[in-house]
Amino acid sequence: MTEVIKKTLKDNVAMRWLVLVLVSTLLFSTYWFQDFFGSLKGLMDSELGINSEEFGRLIGLTTIANMFGMIIIGGIILDKWGIRIAGLAFGGLATLGASISALAAAGFFGDDKGVMLTWMIIGRVMFGSGLEVVCVVATRTIVKWFKGYELALAMAINMGFGRLGSALGLAISLDIGGGAVSPAVTFAAALIGISLLMFVIYLVFDIKLDRQVGASEIEAGEDEDFKFNDLVKLVTNKSFVYIALLCVSFYAAVFPFIQYAPDLLVNKFGFSYDLPEAGLFKLFGSSAVGTAGIYVLLFVFGLAFSMVPSKMKTVPTKFISLVVIGALFGVFVYSLKDVFSVWLVNGPKTASLIPMGTILFTPIFGNYVDKNGKAASLMILGSLLLIFAHLSLSVFQSELLGYFGLLSLGVAFSLVPAAMWPSVAKIVAESRLGTAYASMFTIQNWGLGLFFWGIGALLNAVNPGVIKITEDFRNKFEAAGLDKAAVAEKIDALKLSGEIPPFDYTIPILVLVLCGVVSIFLSFMLKKSDKEQGYGLEQPSVD
Repeated sequence: MTEVIKKTLKDNVAMRWLVLVLVSTLLFSTYWFQDFFGSLKGLMDSELGINSEEFGRLIGLTTIANMFGMIIIGGIILDKWGIRIAGLAFGGLATLGASISALAAAGFFGDDKGVMLTWMIIGRVMFGSGLEVVCVVATRTIVKWFKGYELALAMAINMGFGRLGSALGLAISLDIGGGAVSPAVTFAAALIGISLLMFVIYLVFDIKLDRQVGASEIEAGEDEDFKFNDLVKLVTNKSFVYIALLCVSFYAAVFPFIQYAPDLLVNKFGFSYDLPEAGLFKLFGSSAVGTAGIYVLLFVFGLAFSMVPSKMKTVPTKFISLVVIGALFGVFVYSLKDVFSVWLVNGPKTASLIPMGTILFTPIFGNYVDKNGKAASLMILGSLLLIFAHLSLSVFQSELLGYFGLLSLGVAFSLVPAAMWPSVAKIVAESRLGTAYASMFTIQNWGLGLFFWGIGALLNAVNPGVIKITEDFRNKFEAAGLDKAAVAEKIDALKLSGEIPPFDYTIPILVLVLCGVVSIFLSFMLKKSDKEQGYGLEQPSVD
C-alpha cells in the first residue's frame, strides 16, 4: 500500500516565499531604525549640539539591555512559548522604544539638549531590547519554513531585506527630514509599527502550519522545556564558540563603522551632506520615493542574479539568463549615470554602498553556500576583505581606494553572514536554535556597544581642537539669540569654508582593522574544528 505524504503550507513554494517577505519586513524596518542616524550625525551636531561622544553614547547604549542577557531571555521565551508570543512581545517593545525616540526628537519631553538626548537614549534602549530578539524570531521563522529547502538562500534574502533597510535609512533620511532631525526619526519609527502589522498577518499562516504538522513536531522535541544545561552544551561546543566570537569580531568592525561612514567621507574626502538637483531622481514628485525605487530595483536585480540562473536546467540557459540580467542591469545603471555620479560625492549616498553591496551579493552568496558549501572558507575570505576595506579608509588618502574599500566592505558584509548563519543551523539542534542565536547576539552586543560608543569617544579624544572651535561658535550664535535652525545653518557654512576644521578619523577606523585580524584567526579555527566534529560546514546544504 502506497504511503500518502501529508503536504503542509511550507511545502508550497509560493507560501514559503510569501512568509519570507512578511517576516522580512521586520528586519527591513528595524535595521532602518538601527542605522539611519548615521546619515544625520552632522545634522545632529549642527542642529541639536550632539557631539561625537554623545552620538556614540546614543547609538552604543542601544545595546545595553542585550549586553546583560535580554536576548538570551528572549531566546528562551522563543524556544519555550514560540515565534508568535516572542515576535509580538519584542516587536511591540521595539515599536514603543522607537516611538519614544521620535517624541524626544520632536521636543515632546522638552527642548533642552540634555533632556532630548536622555529620552532618545531611553527610547533606543527599549528599541534595542526588542531589536535583537526580533532578528532571532525572524531567523528562527526562516529555519522553521525553509529547513530542507532553500535555507541559505532564504536567510540571505532575509538579511538582504535588513540591508535594504540600512541602505535606505542612510540614503534618504536627510531627504525625509528636509534638513531637520525630527521628521526622519518619526518616519523611521512609523516603519516599525507597519512591519509589526505585517507580522500579525504572518501569524495566521503560522497557526495554520502548526495545526497541520500537529503532534509530529512535538514528538520530535519541538516543545521541550528549556534547560540551563542547553547553554552549557553551547558554550562547551568549540565550533559554536568560534562562530559566536567570529560574529562579535566581524560585526564590531561593520555596524559601528556604518554609523560613522557618512561623516567620515564628508570630513576625510570632502564629500557633501547636501544633494544638488542633478542628484535627485524623483517619482511621484518625491526624491525620497525615487531613491527608494532605485534601491528596491537593485535588490530585485540581486535576487534575479542569484535565483533565476539556479532555476535553469542546462548550462547554456544558465549562461543566457546571466547575460540577459547583466545586460538589463547595465542599462539600468547607464540610464541613471548622471544621478549616480552625483551620489558618489555625497556622504550618506556613498556610505550606502556598504549595504548596497549586500543587496546585490548576499542572495548570490547564500545560493552558492546552498549548492557548493565552503562556508568556513568564505568566512576567511570575507575577513580578508574587511581588513582591506578599513586600511583603505584609514591609512590611505586616495579617494579611489576609498571607493574600493567601501565596496569591499559591502561584499564582506554579504559574504560572512551568508555563510555564518546557515552554519549555526548545522552546528546546533533546531529545537535550541532560538537560544543559540540569542547567545550569539548577546555576545555580539558587547562588541557593538563598546565600538559604537568607543569610536565616538575616541573621535572626540583625537580631535579636541575641532570640538572646542565648534562649541565656541555655537555659544556665540546662541548668545546672539539665533534659533537652532539658524545656528545649524551657520555652523554648516563654517565647516564648508574651513573655519571649522574637519575631524580626523584615521585612528578610530584603524582600530577596526584589528577586528578583521581576529576574524581571520577565528575563521581558521572554525574550519579546523569542523573537520574534527564533522558538521559539514564546507558541504552543500542541498543536493
